[in-house]
Amino acid sequence: MTNPVIDPVELIDTADIPGGGQLLLLKCGTEFSIEYGREELMGSRDHLSEQALATLAHQRLGGAEGSVLIGGLGMGFTLGAALAAWGPKSAITVAELVPQIVEWAKGPLAHLFGNSMTDARVKVALEDVHDLIAGSTDCFDAILLDVDNGPEGFIQLANERIYCNWGLRSAYAALRPGGILAVWSAYFDAAFSQRLREAGFDVDVVTLPAFVGSENDWHSIWFATKPAAIQE
Repeated sequence: MTNPVIDPVELIDTADIPGGGQLLLLKCGTEFSIEYGREELMGSRDHLSEQALATLAHQRLGGAEGSVLIGGLGMGFTLGAALAAWGPKSAITVAELVPQIVEWAKGPLAHLFGNSMTDARVKVALEDVHDLIAGSTDCFDAILLDVDNGPEGFIQLANERIYCNWGLRSAYAALRPGGILAVWSAYFDAAFSQRLREAGFDVDVVTLPAFVGSENDWHSIWFATKPAAIQE
């Protein structure tokens, strides 16, 4: 009996995170992975929940056009799903803190992005999504966040500013009435659901398998809706 051939893991590139830390772009066979330390943040093989972040938000909005902010470029799965869902008159801004990830999208990961980076609807902002949200009022129909492993500062402690009480109030202010804040997470967090409600959102949580056929590993997505009108 012959042993199966196992492809070696190749280090393709590294990316320094502003403020400290480093991301690794790895390749094994035809699959890619972005890791932080020993933690895989995203992989090219399984991305159902990253796509659902966009498609389910769009379904809840019930409209073809809109202004969308995506926090985190990643491997482009959320961006690609957003472009497929939103119409030709939409505007999609991607806030990416790590410049090297943008270079990966144009280089070793270009086959995953397809034409997303050159789509006329797309603007990439090399800045912290927190700062972009904090500087906006009634600007977005949807804010899609996948900037960490969940609603806490795992990669960057500064990311906790997004998920704390005042960070969520900033997101509430940045959304148009009826808009949606969607947050991807590798795990469920009941306390985060409560903070969203305290910020004024109507909250729905969807749990999806981390990969096709998964029975034990699940990802969570919060869909927090800003009320369309204040009830008197």
